[in-house]
Formats: sequence, structure tokens, C-alpha cells
Amino acid sequence: HNATRRSAQPQGRPIGRKKMKCRLIAAATILLGENVASTSAFLSKTRLSISPTRSMMSARKAVALGLDDEISRWAKKAGYGDVTSSKPNGSSGWASFKRVSLSDGPELFVKSSGRSCKDMFEGEALGLQAMFECSRGEDGLRIPEVFHYGDLPDGKGSFLVMEYLNLRGRGDDRALGRAVAKMHMAAPTAEAGNPTISYGFPMDNTIGGTLQKNAWSNGGGTDEWVKFYSEKRMAYQLDLAGDSYCSKLWDDKIGPRLGALFEGVDVQPSLLHGDLWSGNIGSADGEPSVFDPAVYWGHHEAEWGMSWCASLGAGFWQGYRELIPEDDGFYDREPLYLAYHYCNHYNLFGGGYLSSTRQELEKVARNLDKRSA
Repeated sequence: HNATRRSAQPQGRPIGRKKMKCRLIAAATILLGENVASTSAFLSKTRLSISPTRSMMSARKAVALGLDDEISRWAKKAGYGDVTSSKPNGSSGWASFKRVSLSDGPELFVKSSGRSCKDMFEGEALGLQAMFECSRGEDGLRIPEVFHYGDLPDGKGSFLVMEYLNLRGRGDDRALGRAVAKMHMAAPTAEAGNPTISYGFPMDNTIGGTLQKNAWSNGGGTDEWVKFYSEKRMAYQLDLAGDSYCSKLWDDKIGPRLGALFEGVDVQPSLLHGDLWSGNIGSADGEPSVFDPAVYWGHHEAEWGMSWCASLGAGFWQGYRELIPEDDGFYDREPLYLAYHYCNHYNLFGGGYLSSTRQELEKVARNLDKRSA
């Protein structure tokens, strides 16, 4: 489940554009506390402890009992032998984590919740599987393999079983850039969850705590991307924001002309992490790894909508551009992708993110004016 970024950004505090900085509480927490530092790459974004209520604690105990039985049954059926160790490995406000050792199998990281798998883990599991598939081979991202997920047999919760990763802080930026580029270059396939070579994803997921609509486009290509991004990304976020200025700017000056930003560019589906900021970037055993995705298939440039909060330096861009050169008009389209994430942050946290959303949309409108002059 893609959790909110509330631990990393304060609610309701106006943030000036020039002084806006990404709060890296979540990222720092990776490096603080042995329990979190060595856990799986795909923890929820809220890594700080949240005091559970008695009802939450009771529900978690009930889930834990059923979960141990389920893991034991699955491990034996999969040929991994017996469970030799099962230790708590932290929690968030909506899920609990375990590290599980097997007598004849891989080390596991297990997430569990009292909610259904469809609500909590199915989207995450499918996203991880797609990223794993698109990162195979040399110099790819280190993505944990998903082994098992579903609802507990007693109907009292759900779980996600994946490979345990020794997650550490960020490593070589050039290697990270090349690994992200490799994922973006991976072909859409049925194994990667995109048999029709389209934009979207097999199911809706979340970007922070906001619903991210992923109904498939009618194939790939530039026109379909413009339609998908307009309807499934910007229009939805602007409706949630309810700001008449932004909505009118989009409806009158941007939406009808949006295709002009993509003239001469052949957009094709790339698998996107979808929420690539500093708190979701690290390494595992020296290999670059990215965490907590909001996965979908889209234009590779849309990946940089969180660049204001990702610290992507010269080394990263050197590695990335070695494989994916910069397309004409990249900087004209950049504010379009920033606007989506600023608007989402406003919908999550309020405050100065509305001003940032307006400013980015104004840049888009000016860039379109410039092209039509």
C-alpha cells in the first residue's frame, strides 16, 4: 500500500517557492534505528512509530496468528522448508512488518494488515512485480521479488510476502541514473503487466494518500498520452483541489492546446516508479534501489514531477542521459509534470503548495503561448 507522505511534509504550513525544501524525515529514518535501517526496501512512507489504539493492537494480534500459519503453509508448499525465525520489524499506522527466515529458502520481508488485500497490498504487489520484471539483468534497479500475497483464510486481514533487502542510504548516482533509464526503456509486455502497450496500470493505486486512476488508454502514442495525462492525472487532481483559478487556467488555456507541447515527440509507454523523491531512493547491497512506488506506464519525463524533492544531481543525469537522451521541448514540458505533484501535495497537506501549482500551470500556459506565437 502506497502510504502518505505526512511524516515528511507538515500540514497546512505555507511554504514559499524559493524556500520550499523536501522534509526528509522518512529518508533519515532509514538511517536511524537498526530496526528500520536493515528492513525491506518497500516500507510504507510513514516510518515513524504511530501509537496504536487497543483495538488496533487486538486486530494486529489476530492477524499475526493467522499470518504465521499462512506463511508456514505457503513455505512448505513452495519447497522452502520450515519457518526458523519470525521477528517483528516495525510498523506504520496501517500495516505491521516482519522479517522471516526459512530453513531452505530466501529471507523474507512480510507486511500485514487488518484490511483486505485489494485495499492494501494488491496494487503494491503488482507494481513491484512490474518493476522487478523491467529491471532484470545487469545494472538494473534492485527490486524485491514478490513471492506471495492475498487475504488471510479467516478473512481477518491480508499480507504481502517479498524478498528481504538490506536497505541502506543512497549510493552511486550515475549507477542510479542508468538503472532508472533501464527500467524506463523496458518493453511493455504481459509479464510486466502491460500486454496492450498502453498507458495506465492493471488497477488504480495511490500517490501518497490520493487515489491515482489508472484505467488503460486505447494503446500508446503521443495523442493517447496527452489524453491520459489530461484526464487521469491533472483533471482529477484539479477537481480535488477545487481552486477556480487553476481549473479555469487548465480548461481555457492549457487543456485544449496541450498536444502542442509534444509536437515532434514520439511518446511511448515507459514503466514509472511514479513517486520518485529522496525518501524513496537508496541502495541494497551496493545496488541502486527505489522504494514505495506509485507505479504506472506513462511518458518517461513524467517521472521527474518530484524532482524538486529528489536531489537528482549531475551524476544521476549523466548516467540517465547515457541511455535516454533529452528530447526537444523537455524544459517546456517540465512544469506540466511538476504541477501534478504540487497539486497532489496541496490536496494532501494544503498550504503553499497551491501557489506552487498555480506557478507551474502559468509556466505551461506561457510555454504554449510561446509555441503558438
